[in-house]
Amino acid sequence: MALEEFKARISLLLEEMINQPEDQHEIHEQLREKLREMRAMGLPLPADLVELEKRLDDDFYAAGN
Repeated sequence: MALEEFKARISLLLEEMINQPEDQHEIHEQLREKLREMRAMGLPLPADLVELEKRLDDDFYAAGN
């Protein structure tokens, strides 16, 4: 999968997080999966997405999950 395709899919996931906050956990997992795929392929990870991933993880664990 090309970098541009990853960016497009991640962009759609971020839009879903805004438009469907009730599904945030599922969307977060999908985002993490896309970032794992990018890491596995050796693609560069945008710093803002890495920071978002960290904040989502922190929020998730702070909520006691």
